[in-house]
Amino acid sequence: MSPRKSVVEAAATRDRIIERAFTLASAEGLEGLTIGRLATELGMSKAGVIGHFGTKEALQLAVLEAAVDRFRQRVPGRAVGARPGTERLSCALHEWIDYMAESEGHGGCFLTSVASEFDGRPGPVRDAVLDALSRWTAYVTGELSTAVEAGRLPPLTDVDQLAFELNGVILAADQAIQLHRDPQAPDRARRAIGRLLKR
Repeated sequence: MSPRKSVVEAAATRDRIIERAFTLASAEGLEGLTIGRLATELGMSKAGVIGHFGTKEALQLAVLEAAVDRFRQRVPGRAVGARPGTERLSCALHEWIDYMAESEGHGGCFLTSVASEFDGRPGPVRDAVLDALSRWTAYVTGELSTAVEAGRLPPLTDVDQLAFELNGVILAADQAIQLHRDPQAPDRARRAIGRLLKR
């Protein structure tokens, strides 16, 4: 086997492990991931699974990175063509709600679930979650500031407060979708976002 083929196959195996780990973590939590369960489900040895990451924590971080990439592509990524400001932000928030409501092998939002799971546990996983959600908040405040500058929101809009409220709507929607299985939750969330962005 050529070295190049070996590298390609190793990368494909690593991606397969991350994909299966993402599915399991979506259902059972990131901390619930076990190397033994992954090895069994993938038909691999435990050493074969952990050999791609080194530690369980490194595997968790790789799964989280994959989840953040999915989120970026699906939520702000699909809003790129919209007009900057409230239109683009509204589009991104609606995409997030759709993402939570769709069945992709998991319910709700992986990032908000992991944030709840690790919010009280110091360490690299919590730091990575915090970094991802901080970048999202910066995106929201950036679009809101653009809307204020363009005159689409009042000049004295408290951008940080509005971002807090919009994120609160998303968290409420995630809980209503995931925990309560409320079919009205996506529409309720969209209406709340519409009211907040029409100030």
